[in-house]
Amino acid sequence: MYVLITPVKDEEKLLRDVIESVLNQTVKPVLWLIIDDGSTDSSPKIIHRSVSRHSWIKTIRLPPQPRDIIFHVSYVYKSGFDFALNYCERNKINYDFIASIDADTVLEKEYFEKIIHKFGTNKKLGIASGGLYHEINGKLKMCGQAENFPSGTGRVWSKECFFDTDCFSLEPSADSISNVKAILRGWQIQRFNEIQMVEKRLTSSAQGLWNGYKYNGYMAYYLNKNPILILLNVFSCTLNRPYYTGIAFLLGYIKPVIKNEKRISDREIREYYWSYRLIEYKELVISRLKSLVSAT
Repeated sequence: MYVLITPVKDEEKLLRDVIESVLNQTVKPVLWLIIDDGSTDSSPKIIHRSVSRHSWIKTIRLPPQPRDIIFHVSYVYKSGFDFALNYCERNKINYDFIASIDADTVLEKEYFEKIIHKFGTNKKLGIASGGLYHEINGKLKMCGQAENFPSGTGRVWSKECFFDTDCFSLEPSADSISNVKAILRGWQIQRFNEIQMVEKRLTSSAQGLWNGYKYNGYMAYYLNKNPILILLNVFSCTLNRPYYTGIAFLLGYIKPVIKNEKRISDREIREYYWSYRLIEYKELVISRLKSLVSAT
């Protein structure tokens, strides 16, 4: 049994497909909360049509606020999690897992059934997701992501891990923070690429790829990522089209460096991204090199 939340902001073109993919799940949520973040298109009508037909689908509408891609996203998600879990407590709805999907993500029919099964076979698993794919020229191509880290969309927490990692923080890049806290508290996190979800829009492109990658660069600064990792991120971005994303990422990082803007106050997160993540990345590279050598 799981609780699911989905933020929506002007998603009339994609929302029907997303709703259909949840309705078709072999294991449906005990509660699906759709958060209307002040949509001005027909999204509210689409949402309310589903709410009227299915008692386990609920919705809230957040008051109008200036939208930024740094703090606002976390505010929307946290508002949804807080409302959904309080609703379950008031109505005595039992659940074992907490999940989220974005309003541009379509899931395979057995997505949640397969993910929840993974938790059943590994009691130390705290956060998991399927593999994130994009459809390009009629073929599915895996989205480039940090090795084995759960995706931001289509992610599932065990209830115990969610509360053990301080729930969902009101911080930029709250998904990454949740991943780190899970690791530091002894939980395992994993992405299962054989369980598929398709993102109908390129990652970080909701407000344009340039702005999205500038945001990613800012987040790298805010989380205190080691400069070596920054250079590797920039290099990785410039290897794939559109090549300018590497420049956008670098500019997003450099601007707060010049302004000496504040970083995340959580010490364990700062230390992880400055030191431990670099060690993990080094071990990952060595592991891949060994695999290549053994394969030849």
